[in-house]
Amino acid sequence: MGVGNLKQLTPFVKEAFQQTLFVAKFLCGIHVTNSYICTFALTQGPSMLPTFNLTGDLVLAERLSTRFQKMQRGDVVLMRSPENPRKIVIKRLTGMGGDTVKYVAAHGNNDKQDTIVVPDGHVWIEGDNKFNTNDSRKFGPVPYGLVQGRVFWTVWPPEDFGSVGREVQ
Repeated sequence: MGVGNLKQLTPFVKEAFQQTLFVAKFLCGIHVTNSYICTFALTQGPSMLPTFNLTGDLVLAERLSTRFQKMQRGDVVLMRSPENPRKIVIKRLTGMGGDTVKYVAAHGNNDKQDTIVVPDGHVWIEGDNKFNTNDSRKFGPVPYGLVQGRVFWTVWPPEDFGSVGREVQ
């Protein structure tokens, strides 16, 4: 390869390097945003009816509230399942550490209620569809560290586009 050919390749190599660097920065930005600021999630199943559709909603969850311990009762949260850590679930936060929570103990029987004090560093979560959900009534208080974010916006379907409100307890 001659000197002339090398001079012709130099601008091409510089341009390719700059474009590669731009793409790498862009991907790093997406990773940081997804890991530390906010993320998309897909809801599926009956446990959060009527808040979310049975066939699935695309929601946006912010991660800052969990990092700064700003979660509140009534928030819809994105969290790792205590039964299967590979699975992400969406439930409503109904109790924080130190809270006394009264809950329906037997699925299908509103008359039988139990009470529990949520240990410090834990949360109590329940699905909105009280009779068709796996939640703290089954597996008990959940470590706060499993909470991944607070769901705040429904993106899809278009007719449900808007904020996901906090249910006042």
